Amino acid sequence: MPDTAFSVISPQKLASAVVFASPHSGTDYSVSFLAQSILGQQEIRSSEDAFVDQLFQAAPEFGAPLLKAVKPRAYLDLNRSPDELDPAVIEGVQKRGQNPRVASGLGVIPRVVANGRAIYSGKLPLQEAERRIRACWQPYHQALRGLLDQAHRQFGQAILVDCHSMPHEAVASMASREGKKPEVVLGDRFGASAGSTVVDRIEAAFAAAGLNVVRNAPFAGAYIAQTYGRPSRNQHAVQIEIDRALYMDEENIRPNADFSAVQQLLRQVIAEIAAIGWEELPLAAE
Repeated sequence: MPDTAFSVISPQKLASAVVFASPHSGTDYSVSFLAQSILGQQEIRSSEDAFVDQLFQAAPEFGAPLLKAVKPRAYLDLNRSPDELDPAVIEGVQKRGQNPRVASGLGVIPRVVANGRAIYSGKLPLQEAERRIRACWQPYHQALRGLLDQAHRQFGQAILVDCHSMPHEAVASMASREGKKPEVVLGDRFGASAGSTVVDRIEAAFAAAGLNVVRNAPFAGAYIAQTYGRPSRNQHAVQIEIDRALYMDEENIRPNADFSAVQQLLRQVIAEIAAIGWEELPLAAE
């Protein structure tokens, strides 16, 4: 059977220029993929942004589409360039320059999951890597471009909210000036991928919900933000990272007792962000 690359939950009526996307919450761990891996079913999920698509599932109720990955991040990383091929895990790939993501095993076909655990015992054929990119990466990004183009045509602007989660340990040692640990990290590539008006509004939406928000540290945005963020053309991309400890048991990869409450809290955040997509903002001046 062919791979299913993505799913889109569309609003009954498109009423916002905002596109929500979750590229790392896919859970289709096929039997063939698990057979290729030396990891168990629980271990291989450790780099997944588990349940993020569920946290943002209310987006269509506020007139914005939600694009979701189907295949898991361990199988194919949609937040990487298709040429970020790792010679340590793919046969026949020549090392080209120094790419820190590829060097750490986190290329488009990941070599490791969280904590550096190897996914495979050997290398994959180049043809397998190319097949995954053709079957999953290309359709997802084609769909994402289509949604952003649709928003731009209808509203004169497009705002991509790229939804992720982060391990609690990534922010456990950080503290803001108020002494609180960050709960949400917004990545706009230090202003390169989104206008300040948009990022300010997104930050305000999370802050109004009582969440502690920081920008660009430790996550400033990767391939998707870099590729789709073009504020000079009224196309903005903001990466959102939410502390997993807020809503899930990280060790056992399951929702914790606060999941429903966090989901409800984010419902209002989503409504506020979606509203940015239909209000007139001076975006072109950014």
